[in-house]
Amino acid sequence: MTRRISLTQYLIEQQREHGHIPQELRLLIEVVARACKRIAISVNKGALGDILGTAGSENVQGEVQKKLDIIANEVLIEANEWGGHLAAMASEEMDDIYAVPNRYPQGEYLLLFDPLDGSSNIDVNVSIGTIFSVLRKVNNARGVSADDFLQPGKQQAAAGYCLYGPQTMLVLTVGDGVAMFTLDREQGSFVLTEENVRVPEDTQEFAINMSNQRHWDAPMHRYIGECLDGADGPRGKNFNMRWIASMVTDVHRILMRGGIFMYPWDKRDPGKPGKLRLLYEANPMSFLIEQAGGASTNGRQRIMALTPTQLHERVAVVLGSKNEVERVTAYHLEHDKA
Repeated sequence: MTRRISLTQYLIEQQREHGHIPQELRLLIEVVARACKRIAISVNKGALGDILGTAGSENVQGEVQKKLDIIANEVLIEANEWGGHLAAMASEEMDDIYAVPNRYPQGEYLLLFDPLDGSSNIDVNVSIGTIFSVLRKVNNARGVSADDFLQPGKQQAAAGYCLYGPQTMLVLTVGDGVAMFTLDREQGSFVLTEENVRVPEDTQEFAINMSNQRHWDAPMHRYIGECLDGADGPRGKNFNMRWIASMVTDVHRILMRGGIFMYPWDKRDPGKPGKLRLLYEANPMSFLIEQAGGASTNGRQRIMALTPTQLHERVAVVLGSKNEVERVTAYHLEHDKA
């Protein structure tokens, strides 16, 4: 049975007993967790809190912002801007980085986040979430720039997400496996409810937006076609499809019971390598999946080995149960050779 300890107790153990994280990183994760609790309160109020609907603005990617997108972004900025642990932050919703004000001491970490993933589901009361990633500031200079954030995902110090659903859950890795915490609303604290999470190597479940099928490249047609052929096809087994249009929710299901999540390159905008953001979505989710024994690629390369070239870089994503991810990746590489 999982030990029922608080997030703070868990992090102290990671710091003192296992030596996995320094004190500054522990305190930073606790600040992010407190911010997520505030966001959860806003999410739970729904229409009563006047947080539904659009805000009448667009983010840096030209996407219409929801009111809750802006609220969640401000909560995370305000919770972390006092410094001590952070040098700067970057958000999917902001054009540029947010440096910690000079009046505060500058920390050694960089925080990246998607304040509200799956925001198209807000108004229909489907699970959404916050994704975050922590990098070390490798430049010792006092100042900080966008270039400091352009590190491969394998250099992440921590990553996780908070899922706002029937339960509010915080899922975290500090590079030593994956742990899940459930918010105890009566006590107001996250409590450890699952640790050493493992993703099965094999699966019979896939998550993809089938409405884009006509735009896919040949390797994706091949893989999905084989899944749909079921027991009568070359795979010799039946597959189920799941798609929630919230990466947090789709990845959480995979962590809980296995599966493969795919958001591939498609021909609608051939100049873009993918839809999802490398720094704010793909890297932190890849870190979690790999720490749970799964795999994550862009169809050809390990995502966490990619070196970003810009803050809002996009990437194709294939992640989940190891054997299925390797199959999809092999199909892409075979296609390239042909």
